[in-house]
Amino acid sequence: MGSCTRRHFLLSTCFLQLITIIERQVFDFLGFMWAPILANFFHIIFVIFGFYGAYHFRVKYIIAYLVWSFIWIGWNVFLICFYLDVGTLDKNSDILNLGTGSVSWFEVNGYGCKPTYPTNITSEDPYRPPRPERVDDCLLDYTIIEIIHSGVQCVLGVFAIFGAILIAYLFIDEDDQFDFMGGDAKSPQHTSVHPIDCR
Repeated sequence: MGSCTRRHFLLSTCFLQLITIIERQVFDFLGFMWAPILANFFHIIFVIFGFYGAYHFRVKYIIAYLVWSFIWIGWNVFLICFYLDVGTLDKNSDILNLGTGSVSWFEVNGYGCKPTYPTNITSEDPYRPPRPERVDDCLLDYTIIEIIHSGVQCVLGVFAIFGAILIAYLFIDEDDQFDFMGGDAKSPQHTSVHPIDCR
């Protein structure tokens, strides 16, 4: 795999991550899911770091993006477990909305969904949004949609880790090579590596 191919692979992965995370951020904002909104915001920042690092040959940005990709995969695995009610996790708890009572936008707004709200609303907190008693006729349950979102992010995160490792290795390897006649990579006269021309 040539250096340009590795670089384009990482740039393409960053682009796909940016598109999919902006879509996810919009729906999390619509549902007032504050913990995912914060996580998505940080992910957008680190994807921009990764894109910038790959485009301008900056190893430190790529390594920061690489470390964040591991954290991001962990977060998405947690979301999958959360929506599947694994262990003591409960998808009806207030972990993701940080106590506001909000839920996934897809719970009542998914394609074909017909929510039935209770007629006698006696909530202790009048500022919490009402939850439907049941939701019928949804094409896909909201938990499946959220799991698909997280699964796509996990797959893209694995691609990001693979691409970042390959390109960081390439840049670090080139930085250790001689770049002038009779020079030593450890000498003070050692100059920076010239960017790879992929045009």
